[in-house]
Amino acid sequence: MALSLLVVSISFYLKEYISPDSDLYATLSLVSVAGVVVMVIAFSLGLGAMPWIIMSEILPINIKGLAGSFATLANWFFSWLVTLTANFLLDWSSGGTFTIYTAVCVFTAGFVVIWVPETKGKTLEEIQQFFR
Repeated sequence: MALSLLVVSISFYLKEYISPDSDLYATLSLVSVAGVVVMVIAFSLGLGAMPWIIMSEILPINIKGLAGSFATLANWFFSWLVTLTANFLLDWSSGGTFTIYTAVCVFTAGFVVIWVPETKGKTLEEIQQFFR
């Protein structure tokens, strides 16, 4: 996701310095669209499913309903926030918008690597012990 967003941001930055009548401008437009498509595919295959996977694997049974509701609310709230601010950010700077999204994606990947435990082959009790 981060790489595809970086490609989109670079193509938007480059388009600012190229004549709209040139072939390179049209090529950069296609690269931008391809980058967004790749990002959506990568999101659907990876990070998009992450909240649902984490909820099902690490939440204890006794709080799964409440915590799952809160996690779902947070997930949809931040999706709404991104949707709400996207047009404002694109009016400000297309390249800057996708640079911000790239940075958030890199931060998220780092967060997952550092703080989300590996659950493969572990019981729920072993996972809960990790958080104590």
